[in-house]
Amino acid sequence: MPTEIPGQHIQDDVLKHLNDGWDLIIAHPPCTHLAVSGARYFKQKKIAQNEAINFFLCFVNIGVPKICIENPIGIMSRVYRKPDQIIQPWMFGHSESKATCLWLKGLSQLESTEIAEIELYRCKCGNVFGVELGKYGCCDAPAKPLWNNQTKSGQNKLPPSEHRAKDRSEHIKVLQKQWHLNGVD
Repeated sequence: MPTEIPGQHIQDDVLKHLNDGWDLIIAHPPCTHLAVSGARYFKQKKIAQNEAINFFLCFVNIGVPKICIENPIGIMSRVYRKPDQIIQPWMFGHSESKATCLWLKGLSQLESTEIAEIELYRCKCGNVFGVELGKYGCCDAPAKPLWNNQTKSGQNKLPPSEHRAKDRSEHIKVLQKQWHLNGVD
C-alpha cells in the first residue's frame, strides 16, 4: 500500500525483501483466512487458509533479530504456537476492543499505558446499562464492558468497505510508538 508519511517506503511483494538486512520487522499478515471470526468457513477455504498460514510462517522463519507478528485471535495459536501477548486498544487509552495477538522475537511485551474508562456494560441477558449500576446490572453474573466500537449485539460498528481492514488496524500504530519509546527503532 502507499505510505501515509514521507520517507523510504517499498511498495512491493514483501517476500522479495525479507532478507534485505532488516533489524526489526513488524508484520501484519492478512487475517481473512486465519481469524476465529471466520471459523465457520474454514472447511470451505482450506486452500486459501493453507496459503495464509504459509505466508504468516514466512515471517517466523527469517533471520531478523527483532520480529513482531500481529494478528487477531485465530488458528495460528494452534498451528504455530500461542502468542506471547494479547493486547486490547483499551489498554492504551482507546475505549475500543479488538483482541490483538502478538508473536514476539527479541522484543519485550508491551506495557499498558492507560486503561480506558468503562462507560457502559452489557449483561448476559443483553441489557445495556451505565457504570452507576455497578458491574452486575440486572443479572447475577458479571456484565461485560461495552466498548465504543461495539453495537449492543457486540459486533463491530464499521460497515464493509474497501478500507475496513485498514481502519480496524489503526491501533497498531500504538505498538510502533510504544517500541520507539522503549528505544527499539
